[in-house]
Amino acid sequence: MSAVIEGENAPIENFIKKWLGREGGQERANYALFLTELCDALDLRHPDVASAEHETNDYVFERVVREIGRDGAVSNRRIDLYKRNCFVLEAKQSRLKGGEKEVRGQSDLFVTDSAPRGRRGAERAWDVFMLNARRQAEDYVRLLPAGHEPPPFVLVCDVGHCFEVYANFRRDGKAFDQFPDRQSFRIFLEDLRRPEVRELLKTIWKDPASLDPARKSARVTRAIAERLAAVSKALERDKHAPEDVAMFLMRCLFTMFAEDVELLPKESFTEVLERCEKEPATFRHDVGQLWEAMNSGGYAHALRRTVAKFNGEFFLKRGVLPLGREEIGELRRAAEYDWRDVDPSIFGTLLEQALDPKERKRLGAHFTPRAYVERLVVATVIEPLRAEWGQVLSTAERQKSDGRVDDALASARAFHDKLCATRVLDPACGTGNFLYVSLELLKRLEGEVLEALADLGGQEALVGLEGHTVDPHQFLGMEINPRAAAIAELVLWIGHLQWHVRTKGGMPSEPILRAFKNIVVKDAVLEADRVLKRDEHGQPVTRRDAEGNLVEVYDYNNPRRPAWPDAEFIIGNPPFIGKGELMRAALGQNYLDALAFAHPHMNESADFVMYWWDRAADILSRTNRVLKRFGFVTTNSITQVFNRRVVENWLRNKKPVSIIWAVPDHPWTKAASHAAAIC
Repeated sequence: MSAVIEGENAPIENFIKKWLGREGGQERANYALFLTELCDALDLRHPDVASAEHETNDYVFERVVREIGRDGAVSNRRIDLYKRNCFVLEAKQSRLKGGEKEVRGQSDLFVTDSAPRGRRGAERAWDVFMLNARRQAEDYVRLLPAGHEPPPFVLVCDVGHCFEVYANFRRDGKAFDQFPDRQSFRIFLEDLRRPEVRELLKTIWKDPASLDPARKSARVTRAIAERLAAVSKALERDKHAPEDVAMFLMRCLFTMFAEDVELLPKESFTEVLERCEKEPATFRHDVGQLWEAMNSGGYAHALRRTVAKFNGEFFLKRGVLPLGREEIGELRRAAEYDWRDVDPSIFGTLLEQALDPKERKRLGAHFTPRAYVERLVVATVIEPLRAEWGQVLSTAERQKSDGRVDDALASARAFHDKLCATRVLDPACGTGNFLYVSLELLKRLEGEVLEALADLGGQEALVGLEGHTVDPHQFLGMEINPRAAAIAELVLWIGHLQWHVRTKGGMPSEPILRAFKNIVVKDAVLEADRVLKRDEHGQPVTRRDAEGNLVEVYDYNNPRRPAWPDAEFIIGNPPFIGKGELMRAALGQNYLDALAFAHPHMNESADFVMYWWDRAADILSRTNRVLKRFGFVTTNSITQVFNRRVVENWLRNKKPVSIIWAVPDHPWTKAASHAAAIC
């Protein structure tokens, strides 16, 4: 007996009723009809009729791409469904041996063909074929013809059962990640009943770039920074010390974030600010008592509720600066934004601009775009880790095929252990942009590892992993500016807790914040006993810096190269000052003399940024090193003679380093009065 459903949701209900649970060996034969009827159910345009001229096939089934083999032979491959600038979609390969798209030599990763296919469970028979389809889809992205930019989405389809969604908004064709995260990247057919799921698929078809989280979060982050700038300016007028202002506002910001992700009761801090806006005299008492409770855990009178123990560094010193009604109102308006949408990758820079009187006038005009940061992090950190994970998956496939399930689980767990111990160092970390992006991308890779563990052993395989996860202690920073270093720590914790709430939900274990001491205030290229220089009258000696400001002069006794903490990867955007007179004006002659003494092998005509390059190359060339790769934003003058000599010394060393990736003349902006190009 069959039935046709009528009503507002009839197209979706009829689609689900027809296709749900259609199993067997005919996925390849049915996928085009399945996807065409999906378009009908979602009110989307059908794919076009394919043309013999492949260049015009921008939305078609069986889109031809050409692959050149190692022997130079050209073969045609076919994308199941392609929509230019939107997605590459690949249907799951047939389980029947000898199918047109069978991946030869590939074992069934987790189970045999006869296993049940449930939404969740210890055994999900389709996964090996979905893995194969994903690999093929990502390969096809790289085979697209010149002029076809890599699309932001890869979709994998199991006819009659589910879709898997992967995204890469960098549009570089590399490292597509679960979208939006591990919890939600798999869409089962029954999920199409939910309006938000249908809207997601329609947007992937019509306007995929609008799904880039960075678009919305950048707007929200900039608006919040503008509110904070107004409060910072008022506190400066009242002669409060800049560092006190910075730490006070950072505590305010974290408290706003905590209520939006429900680490504090929802809207509780906003309500406190609303009351204080009416009675400004209560502000210092109420907020101070709240922060005292957050530090130790316990009853917060201002909220009339018990709060979790946060601890960490932010609430140990919890001074509350006095604010007027107008400034409390600015904080209240900042708290009304949804802090779940804040983008930590640019938040640090904008916050630093909001707190710095010299930078405030350029608020939001200069920051490093997230896509540029990701480009370097992916090449330096993520690509080698993904390559290793691919090898681990292949090993697990063989072990499972041989009936060694426990060994397959052990292989995946060992890689997860290694991922949770991988350290990333930024020796000029600023406000933590590069470290945060590294954290997020490692969390995304961890999501795939956890998914594989669940596929191999069910949810039982994840028991005991609570607290054993990629977290801020692995992301190490060196920064000479104390305020920027404090912001970097805040950025990492906000990013980490955002990810926890998004993928796990619920309260993290207490204390919620931990003092890992992973960001240190330190000059990365010169360590010395610094002594203020005084004239014959005992007065501090001063000079004019590059911007014409009077600065104090120091002597640098016992100059030496500082130790860098051990890390598997080094990344960053070291300060670009230039060389010669530019360095002298910015740093002072005494500093340059000490720098030359500490680095006697460096030629004095090299740009300042090259000292970071030289130090990282030195570490990479050592015996028994843990460092695997480093990547820096540098100056495009690296090709000029004096800078090139620094590089050549290490390329021709007895234990040489090698350049595996470089981009000439990449546009690169930063929060300063000048900009550098990347190489």
